[in-house]
Amino acid sequence: MSTLRPRTDQHSNTWYGRIRDAIDGLVRSSPSRFAILVFTALILLFTLLFSLPIAAANGQSTALHDALFTAVSVICVTGLSTVDMATHWSPFGNGLVFVGVNVGGIGVLTLASIMGLVISRRLGLRAKLMAASDSNPSRLHVGPVAEGQAVRLGEVGNLLLTVAISALVIEVGIALLLFPRMLIDGVGLGEAVWHSMFYSAMAFTNTGFNPNVEGLDAFANDYWFLGALMLGVFLGSLGFPVIYAFARGWRKPRRWTIHVKITLLTTILLMFAGMIFYIILEFDNPKTFGSLGAGDTIFQSLFMSVMTRSGGFATIDVADLHGSSLLLSDMLMFIGGGSASTAGGIKVTTLAVLFLAAFAEARGRESMEAFGRRIPGDVLRLAVSVVLWGATTVAVSSILILQISKAPFDFVLFDVISAFATCGLSTGLTASLPPEGVYVMAATMFMGRVGTVTLAAALAASQSRQLFKRPEERPIVG
Repeated sequence: MSTLRPRTDQHSNTWYGRIRDAIDGLVRSSPSRFAILVFTALILLFTLLFSLPIAAANGQSTALHDALFTAVSVICVTGLSTVDMATHWSPFGNGLVFVGVNVGGIGVLTLASIMGLVISRRLGLRAKLMAASDSNPSRLHVGPVAEGQAVRLGEVGNLLLTVAISALVIEVGIALLLFPRMLIDGVGLGEAVWHSMFYSAMAFTNTGFNPNVEGLDAFANDYWFLGALMLGVFLGSLGFPVIYAFARGWRKPRRWTIHVKITLLTTILLMFAGMIFYIILEFDNPKTFGSLGAGDTIFQSLFMSVMTRSGGFATIDVADLHGSSLLLSDMLMFIGGGSASTAGGIKVTTLAVLFLAAFAEARGRESMEAFGRRIPGDVLRLAVSVVLWGATTVAVSSILILQISKAPFDFVLFDVISAFATCGLSTGLTASLPPEGVYVMAATMFMGRVGTVTLAAALAASQSRQLFKRPEERPIVG
């Protein structure tokens, strides 16, 4: 008579098996902490690589604060820099930038899910929850929610595949649009291939690094080139759940989820509203759009509006904008793009939920509604938390940078919000900061990219269910 014995992994007794089991345990117990751990490990790895002499064009080691800042900016797909990105790095260093932005662009939680899948060789429920939370962060906050709001857990495997395929297809498509224009403009064949791929990756990941010393000056009047960049930034800022919805049924908008509809509507409204305000505020500024014709002013204003969504490219010197335009840019950058996208900010859905709550309160309704659907109250609490923590991060960082740099407040606020929202536009302040200011900005970028909700969930020691309710009493608000 034989007895059944539980099967054991033959590799569990090896050093690789023990490491794999330990990481798999961390994935199961705290997916958000594992996500931050993976992200931090990537930043440290790229900091080391950027510090190597082979990464610099002059063959010398890059200073620690510059290497760390570049690594954070690359992995967080921000686009800010403390060195001249077009001349400081060698081909090896530029290759690191290209790889880093693509790795960072797929998102903290999705990246961690893939890493956990590779290590544990399976995608369990906790790993699926972790990946799905990148499309619906409220799962990390309150547990299970209505799956119609985002991608279903059973579809996470398809979502991860869509992330990789969509990134590849979109970047190749944008590169094919840019390549012939570079040849027409007289760029050499080899340089045109590399620069079209580089610009495409920077556009889709909403990073905004330039491989040219003169930046976009050579293409400032090439509307085909600038239009391709806008297309890449727009697609990258929509978010992978939206792209996934398009892949499943772009011909049936009635079947789109409320997340897809809110993201598209809010994104388009902000894009054109920003364009109109830039036209009004900058039409008389000779340093920006004042010397342009009506058609050029409209296009350049639209380009600026799209890039403040987290794109990071600019055809003008940001420091030349009026103070009113800088404040407008601050607002657009702080909002950012769609959830689970390569863009930063508090996300357009967060803004939409706040406005829907205000409308519901003004009409005396108990619940928020949009597109024939009711939005639960816990989503509003999550939105308020995101805005509060984002504003707190910006406020603290601004105070520190003001104290360190003694620079004008509007320039400091602009660069700090650009760092938090991982936008990459700059007034020139970031490149002139001393090392202590560089570290503050690096921390701001990290907080902005990892996400306040994920960070808060990771820092929470435990979650407990409250089994009782205290007596209710209303404070005076307003």
